[in-house]
Amino acid sequence: MLDTLEQAPDATVHREALTELVLELTRSGFEAYFLQPLKLARAGFILEQTASLGLAGTQQMMAPVIRQMIGRMNGPQLVSVCSSIRQFML
Repeated sequence: MLDTLEQAPDATVHREALTELVLELTRSGFEAYFLQPLKLARAGFILEQTASLGLAGTQQMMAPVIRQMIGRMNGPQLVSVCSSIRQFML
């Protein structure tokens, strides 16, 4: 997806796909950095459920903001976001 956007004559046509990727990375990041450590620490069902509920609420609040931000970006800005994502992949 990143290659497609970066090589597109008009990167803005891929805004929605980039938005979905950013939202999925956000979900995965929350899982990896918050929920998995709680499970590994055996923090307990109540604490895990509380964290899960809090993170779900956070994602619901963040999603429209992310959609709006990416929806307003121009081609070079979108390519820059792709570059930032690639940095996380290293």
